Amino acid sequence: MSLKTQVESGIKDAMRAKDQDKLRALRAIKSLILLEETKGGASGELSADDELKLLTKAAKQRRESADIYKTQNRADLLEKEEAELAIIEQFLPKQLSEEEVKAKLQEIIARVGASGPSDMGKVMGVATKELAGQAEGKVVSALVKGLLA
Repeated sequence: MSLKTQVESGIKDAMRAKDQDKLRALRAIKSLILLEETKGGASGELSADDELKLLTKAAKQRRESADIYKTQNRADLLEKEEAELAIIEQFLPKQLSEEEVKAKLQEIIARVGASGPSDMGKVMGVATKELAGQAEGKVVSALVKGLLA
């Protein structure tokens, strides 16, 4: 079942349950999907990779907004962002723990043959593809720096 179908089904369920937070988050996801499908040069259908990128971007935006609202003591807006983030994360793959990410990075470093900080680009190129949607880029970058130092 495609992401679009899952989201549309979720929207109907949220409308029946009168769950406004879930409805708002699912409509935001659907909007992103429709924009991506209709943008210039698009084929009209999204691949699984494109769907993953959209969801990751949406989740990142919600996290950043939540951080801003937290620093500005806007509990009302913070609550909305966190509720939307929780719903978006239901569609994302399971996030890896820091230890799991570190183990995968060590495997990638060995496979690529990286030996020092100058090889960070090689490692990050492979790591971002393999860990897409499973770990945040900031976490991956920090761990790669630590492992190559």
